[in-house]
Amino acid sequence: MPNRRQFLQTSGAVGIGYFVAAGLAAKESKSPNERVAMASVGIDGKGQSDSSDAARSGVMLAICDVDDNKLGAAARRHGFEKAKKYNDFRKMLDEMGKSIDAVTVSTPDHCHAAAAAMAMQMGKHCFCQKPMTHTIFEARRLGQLAREKKLATQMGNQGTASGGLRKGAAVVKAGALGTVTEAHIWTNRPIWPQGGSRPNPETPPRYLHWDLWLGPAPVRPYGPGYHPFSWRGWWDFGTGALGDMACHTFNLPFMALNLRDPISVQAETSGHNKDSYPKWSVINFEFPALGDRAAVKVVWYDGGKRPPRELFGNVNPEGSGSLMVGDKGKLYSPGDYGDNWRLLDGASEPKVTFPNSPGHFEEWVQAIQGGKTPMSNFPDYAGPLTETMLLGNLAVWVAASGKGEKVEWDAKELKVKNITGLEPIVRMPYREGYSL
Repeated sequence: MPNRRQFLQTSGAVGIGYFVAAGLAAKESKSPNERVAMASVGIDGKGQSDSSDAARSGVMLAICDVDDNKLGAAARRHGFEKAKKYNDFRKMLDEMGKSIDAVTVSTPDHCHAAAAAMAMQMGKHCFCQKPMTHTIFEARRLGQLAREKKLATQMGNQGTASGGLRKGAAVVKAGALGTVTEAHIWTNRPIWPQGGSRPNPETPPRYLHWDLWLGPAPVRPYGPGYHPFSWRGWWDFGTGALGDMACHTFNLPFMALNLRDPISVQAETSGHNKDSYPKWSVINFEFPALGDRAAVKVVWYDGGKRPPRELFGNVNPEGSGSLMVGDKGKLYSPGDYGDNWRLLDGASEPKVTFPNSPGHFEEWVQAIQGGKTPMSNFPDYAGPLTETMLLGNLAVWVAASGKGEKVEWDAKELKVKNITGLEPIVRMPYREGYSL
């Protein structure tokens, strides 16, 4: 059987040029005509579309969800006729491990890494929703696993496959903005309650397996507002506004400027109780010079905060977007996905080339079958993007009283250099029964 994806790793390893090989290949290729045996962990919300994509792209053999109502509804969908039903992903993987090739993970953030790591340790290719993980350490570990096991991996930031985003990144790389020294990224999130106290304890609904929903997180009583959506606002389960949208809205600047491994980050917030995320935050990232790219300052805004209005000239910025600022002009991208953008302040558009995508999920499936490595693979793109993003939340944690101390970061060692006691946020401990 031929070796999968033996082609050159180029300077486009962060997203422009070609899909990168970086040693990622399944131990055994599947023929493009052979259907991939799939399993899905989480089948509601984004899990509904992810599991449907998996069933369309292969044969769905197992589905897992902690909500019996959602699980039953999914089992009746077209393409799920052969799927065995599970509430516990550990049991599913134990029983179905010899039958499946690949797994999609679309749970709340705190369960992403535990489910993905177990599947990957068993040699299963993995598609994981954004953000790839709940903590910085988990992002690094899943990247290491993908490389060690030679697996096809992909994070669910689907805008990465957009020709518009890829072209915008190529335009910036080609020098349209000159030397870029700052970027501003903002979102209309959160759109869920955040910054308050816990709900009053209640008995979980009969259809919800609450202990399995908690997964590796510390035990707490069930209360209304956790399941199925507002978990995003709680430190134990979600990653707040930044975690929800930065894998999308940060994506174009990340690809264009290779925004990995910041050396410091500092946040100002509305204040928080270290249980629920703040109502708003402004986060400053400092990236050192890298190759031909100058040092860059990046500012993230959420909860209604916005960049200075004068940066946009006559343009009225939308509720979410990004702006890259260079000495020859600016690139403004309204919305969340980076596929729509315009040049400002005299910047002219050069002719560029960039790799087209067959589709985000299709990249992953084709990689399993012997094709090119997906753009947003864990070791080379999704992991570094997730690490950068979640470092912002480390600064938010420090800013519980409002203005936080600057966090000086050693990206290679995943360590804070100047503040003690932050290790449990970099690597949150798991409850017994769950591990990486």
